[in-house]
This record gives sequence, structure tokens and C-alpha cells, in this order.
Amino acid sequence: MKRMGQVLKVKPDKVKRYRELHAAVWPEVQKMISLCNIRNYSIFLRGGYLFAYFEYHGDDYEADMARMAEDPVTQEWWKECMPCQQPVDFANDDEWWADMEEVFHQD
Repeated sequence: MKRMGQVLKVKPDKVKRYRELHAAVWPEVQKMISLCNIRNYSIFLRGGYLFAYFEYHGDDYEADMARMAEDPVTQEWWKECMPCQQPVDFANDDEWWADMEEVFHQD
């Protein structure tokens, strides 16, 4: 299992919409998240920043993320969410959610 942390900004005028979307995540999207070996997934909001935490339980993260990206329902979900979001200033050119480095963990 690999713990993952990611960060993204939510646009100030889209916070309400983002909250509404995530109060009723589509069941097909939740199923795809599980099929792609993601567990214990949470998104937190503070000061215009979204912080995501999840645990990846698969063997090929890139393949699982590609599978998710190819899913038509997930693509539709992202079309709803993406107008609410913007990458952080320090994200790499190929990142939407910017991966974070784990510097501490305690069970």
C-alpha cells in the first residue's frame, strides 16, 4: 500500500458548486475509484486549497490511473469538477492535482 497526498486550488466563486458535487458523488465514479485500487480516499478544503489523501493498493499506479481516465463516466464527472478547480502555482506542467511528498507517518 502506498499513501498519497495531493493538492489543488478551488476557485473562490466555485466552492459552493464543488461542495455540492462532492456531497453526492456519482456511484459509478465511486465504483471506478475502488476498481482502480484506491481506498481510504478523503478530500479536505481550507483557504481555497483542496488536499486529497488516499491509499493505493494496486501494483501499477500509472495503469490504474489510465484506466480511470479512459472511463466515460469519470470523464463526465471531471467535466463537472474541473471548472471549479485550478492547479497550484508549483504544480508540474503535466499535473492537475500536484503530488505531495510524504515526510512523516505514524501508525
